[in-house]
Amino acid sequence: MQAAYYERTGPAREVLHVAELPEPEPGPGEVRVRLRWSGVNPSDVKSRAGLRSTVLPFPRIVPHSDGMGLIDAVGAGVPPGRVGERVWLWNAAWGRAHGTAAQRIVLPQQQAVPLPEGVPDEAGACLGIPAMTALHALLCAGGVAGQTVLVAGGAGAVGHYAVQMARLLGAARVLATASTPAKAAAARAAGADAVVDYRQGDAAAQLKAAAGTTGIHRIVEVDIAANAALDLDVLRPGGDCVVYGSGAPAFTLPFFPLIARNLALRFFIVYNLEPADRQRAQATLGGWLERGALVHAIAERWPLAQVAQAHESVESGRAVGNVVLSLE
Repeated sequence: MQAAYYERTGPAREVLHVAELPEPEPGPGEVRVRLRWSGVNPSDVKSRAGLRSTVLPFPRIVPHSDGMGLIDAVGAGVPPGRVGERVWLWNAAWGRAHGTAAQRIVLPQQQAVPLPEGVPDEAGACLGIPAMTALHALLCAGGVAGQTVLVAGGAGAVGHYAVQMARLLGAARVLATASTPAKAAAARAAGADAVVDYRQGDAAAQLKAAAGTTGIHRIVEVDIAANAALDLDVLRPGGDCVVYGSGAPAFTLPFFPLIARNLALRFFIVYNLEPADRQRAQATLGGWLERGALVHAIAERWPLAQVAQAHESVESGRAVGNVVLSLE
């Protein structure tokens, strides 16, 4: 089978290779998936670049945790009727050497989730990290029904879903930040009531005005290191800042504004969701997918042979939405 891999960290064009690798066979409790699409996420890019660690956990890594395809073989203990099932995948490369940047993958059967008919194939490669991250950030700590929600980076892979999902979960008002007119338009199209350029000197004043008298109850934060000051300025007393990303490994926050206003900071990584939280998010997401309630923003489609260019696109931040690889 054709697969992309790297054996050391570094720039995409220097370390990523595409070659023939042995086709895997499913073991007990596992399924094999013939992949159609692989999702390229910032976490995949950071791991390959060595931003978290330059020491590889495995001698060779096939990257990417998200994917979509058809089950073509099952191991012992898996119902034979799953063969032919159209599925989306989660955590394919988390703690594993073999992710979805390949034509075949083997993984535990629970990590292959049925994909409803009518959902585009490519969208299935955008659910494990972007959609599930957005959804957990909104469902945790009592949810957002009746609240005003600010989505940082409302046109990004996670943010675009979060804007839509906040609406579906009953948020009273949804705000977003964006850095370009094109990204602002994408966030508005997803359902944001107002979009503010976070780089403007009066961004906090604009967000407060857009929130009205109730203030902002919850922020879904993509980069706490960059946006902490703005978040503390605009979050209402007793509000929640739910953080799933940071552009820097360390950051500082002033103590007094946090304690004086009873603010809550919550951090999570989607790979390590508690089973109950994952099941809740999966069930909610599955219902929306069945109804066709979500718009999936596919920014770029690349062939497997151009995996390095796909990584570079994600690194640059230029893509307005999700970046995926075709494996057929």
